[in-house]
Amino acid sequence: MKKQLLFIVTILIGSFGTVAQENDETKVILITLDGLRWQELFTGADSLLIANKEYVHDTTQLKKTFWRAHAKERREALMPFFWTKVTSMGQLHGNRLLGSKMNLTNKMWFSYPGYNEILSGAADDARITSNDKFNNPNTTVLERYHQTEVGKGKVAAFGSWDVFPFIINEERSGVPVNAGFESATVNPNDREQFLNKLQEQIPSPWGSVRLDAFTHHFALEHMKKEHPKLVYIAYGETDDFAHEGDYQAYLKSAHNTDGLIKEIWEFTQQDDFYRDQTIFLITTDHGRGTQPLDTWRSHGSNIKGADQVWLVVFGKGITPLGEVEREEQWYTNQITPSILEILSVPTNDDGVKGKPLKF
Repeated sequence: MKKQLLFIVTILIGSFGTVAQENDETKVILITLDGLRWQELFTGADSLLIANKEYVHDTTQLKKTFWRAHAKERREALMPFFWTKVTSMGQLHGNRLLGSKMNLTNKMWFSYPGYNEILSGAADDARITSNDKFNNPNTTVLERYHQTEVGKGKVAAFGSWDVFPFIINEERSGVPVNAGFESATVNPNDREQFLNKLQEQIPSPWGSVRLDAFTHHFALEHMKKEHPKLVYIAYGETDDFAHEGDYQAYLKSAHNTDGLIKEIWEFTQQDDFYRDQTIFLITTDHGRGTQPLDTWRSHGSNIKGADQVWLVVFGKGITPLGEVEREEQWYTNQITPSILEILSVPTNDDGVKGKPLKF
């Protein structure tokens, strides 16, 4: 009887030790906001756009909501979580007015090349030359981690744009991707079933991009159920509203996404698996124009400034520098090697060109 009890206790201790060890492992949440300019992130609403009736249908209301006399007040009104909470626990890079620069290394300056660079750690201007739906020949950080023993089955991606299954190469990589107008299909809980129905009933303004609220809540529900160690969430509305020339909706979407990110962070602070063990990296796939004025709607190699991006990072072990005020030059291709280093996955220089960032 004593031997049986000892055996049971040993099994229980071993199981508890495995769970505890897993909970101590660092987790990463990578988030992108499609085409959000560094100018709005760091200085808030643009004075040349917020009162321009060509781009704003209710200038009085928009100015009341987002206009303030000083840039620091404007940016806090636009993205309060970033500027009241993240500044005290993380780092914000890319305010070129203070010398902090971050740029793409690809020469395309639009979405598929930008996401490939973020996710693979290298530009591919020879093969990634359009936003067409073709499987990415490069290996993403999601696939690399999924191929490891500790990461197998613990990776997930969610995107508003329906090209993400191809960018991540879901077919080859085996990484589950819920993007575009896809439903939750694997043992959906009651909330996911409701989201599935709601997504069918609420039309998106666009044919290839769903509303970010669906991407967000599908991701959040999956995190609650499956607890992936590496999560990628790609919000898309800001870019599409900008292309339409709707500055009012662009600002409102940026503000809303700030709140969605706050909700993800708050969940991780209440969940034993993620609490105090998670690093957030937040960035964008490309910038936008500034001058001439109408180029804010666009991006691409012919738009000056569309290669200017930014990075926000906070969480486990991140030095709380706040807004970085120093001369520095960072690049998008450094994000993947940084995540691989955080997750202790060797790169072996096989396709990863960037060097890990030091946070």
